Parts: sequence; structure tokens; C-alpha cells
Amino acid sequence: MPIAKHSKLAKAPAVAIALSLGLALGGCGGMPTNKSLYSVKQPVVERSNYTLDVQTNQSGMTISEQQRLTGWFEAMDLRYGDRISVDDPLDSEATKDAVAELAGRFGLLIESTAPVTSGFVQPGYARVVLTRSTASVPGCPDWSESSDMNYNNATSPGYGCSTNSNLAAMVADPEDLIEGAEGSGETWVTGQTRAVDRYRTDGPSAGGLTTNQTGGN
Repeated sequence: MPIAKHSKLAKAPAVAIALSLGLALGGCGGMPTNKSLYSVKQPVVERSNYTLDVQTNQSGMTISEQQRLTGWFEAMDLRYGDRISVDDPLDSEATKDAVAELAGRFGLLIESTAPVTSGFVQPGYARVVLTRSTASVPGCPDWSESSDMNYNNATSPGYGCSTNSNLAAMVADPEDLIEGAEGSGETWVTGQTRAVDRYRTDGPSAGGLTTNQTGGN
């Protein structure tokens, strides 16, 4: 009996060493590999098209159809960043003007061309297309790499998730993440820029403030 007990104790250290090596090698399998400072988790913009076919006539649309279209705009919660276009087989300017007037009440302009949608537009009808874009960062948060080893000096898989997810959530128009909005070429001068320009040209006393006028006693 003492000999058998002694043999079991002799095997125990070898088992412990093998187990520790297995755990170490398993941890190395989750080592980060992205050596750059660029996040692999980037915002993805998705577009969805919603359509409503409205009946048209020579003057554009009847009052009842205009009311129906307005109700649809309200139900869709039309907002900044949405794009409205008209797919009209007759390419009627009166129909486009009628839709543009209704969209203008929500602060939107209609696009010159409409995206391709499924199905056909029946004669006597025009299709109003609402294109809405959303932005998200797929795969965030990412805690897949659980290893404490980082021999590659790499960033974690979730690197950039917080910043890019916040950006995707806060951007007013997700399309701006793909291509920035084009400027009009005109400089928009605000009160703040005028104050800075006057300070640069006339000096600190440009505002005519004295020490008693700054709110101090």
C-alpha cells in the first residue's frame, strides 16, 4: 500500500505541469493581431427604401391624395437625412411639384432621380420613394480575445467600438459617413466669427467693454 500511494504522488506534478502548459497555450490562441492604430470596427451605412403609390392627374394630385401622402409622411416620421424622390412614368412636373411642396413642409427637398424599387408603377399613378439610411458598427462590443498575452503589440478586437458606435449613433445624416456634404461655396459668417475677426483687427477693446461692464464688483 505505501508503494502504490507513493506512485500516485509522483505522477501528480507531471499532471499539473501538463495542465498549466495547456492553459498557457490556450490563452495564446486569443492573442490580438491588429498591429495598426486603425480600428477594424467601422460604421456601416444601410439604406432602406419605402414606397407609396399615389394617384395622379394633369394638375398633379387631388386633395385627397395629398392628404394621404401627408399622412404617410407623418406616419414615417419624416426627418432630416431622409431622401424623397418620385418615380413617375409620365415624368410630370406637376406631380413632382406637388410632392416637393408636401416634402418641403417637413424641411426636405426631393431628389432628381429615384432608386430602383420592386414592382411596376400602374398607369395613372406615381411612386413616392422614401430612402432612409441608418448607421451602426457590426460586431461591437467585441471581447473575443481574452488572452493577456500581447506579443504582437496589437490593439484589442474591440478597439474603436466606443468611438465609432457613438459617431454612428449621433450623426444627423448617416450618408455623411460615406461622403461628406458638399458646400455651397459661400462663407456662412456667424456672430462668433465676426467677434473673432473684430478682436483680431481692433484689439481687446473692440467690444467697448470696461472692467465695470464685465460683471465684476
